[in-house]
Amino acid sequence: MDKLIFTAVSGAERTLRSQQVHANNLANADTAGFRANLEVAATQAMQNGYGYDSMHLAKTEADTISTRAGAVRETGRPLDVAISGAGYLAVQYGAGEAYTRAGAIDIDANGALSVNGHPLMGEGGPITLPPHQAVEIGADGTISVLTEGATLMQPIDKLRLVNAEGVELTKNEAGLIVSRDGNPLEADPNVAVRGRALEGSNVSAIEEMVAVMSLNRSFEMQMKMFKASDSMNEAGNRLIGA
Repeated sequence: MDKLIFTAVSGAERTLRSQQVHANNLANADTAGFRANLEVAATQAMQNGYGYDSMHLAKTEADTISTRAGAVRETGRPLDVAISGAGYLAVQYGAGEAYTRAGAIDIDANGALSVNGHPLMGEGGPITLPPHQAVEIGADGTISVLTEGATLMQPIDKLRLVNAEGVELTKNEAGLIVSRDGNPLEADPNVAVRGRALEGSNVSAIEEMVAVMSLNRSFEMQMKMFKASDSMNEAGNRLIGA
């Protein structure tokens, strides 16, 4: 009976954590470039010695992400880009770099480019633009500007575009994408971008709601198991006391 209680409590805890994953996905359904977290559960055997061999713990791994593409919409803003295929933008994070599909690029008073507060990386490091009148980002990530007095656009730098195809990805504490092994991703000249456009979140609200309803039913089942175990314990106590 104690094994049944353990199974019910372990399952209920896994359900709670899974609900948190799907709630976070739904909260970011309109966040540009957001990659949905995937709720992955596995069993883990207890290692507490004799008598626990048949007990298993439900372990939730919520750091796996969905890599499917989101819908792309035109914005008309020169510093907006949408990544094509399995590529990512590289941004500076601490002493290294991390990756994102969010393409709403900001520029500060000094010409430094960033995405959500993280410096945007180019081929030579963080990108800083000189004073200019216009800016364009080509399909290959080349950034060109029209400086004052000039008549032609001049290339300044190129976005560091990486390909994560075949690489197991996760998210760091800032919500940025990194490889699970911690190694930087390789730049890929074949990764293309679409200028003046943004990719939306890849979260499917319908799929998330269906998952939430399924988890609710699972939680109800775990609670019924818990009550059944409690009834069995009471019946056992009455037999012992008789």
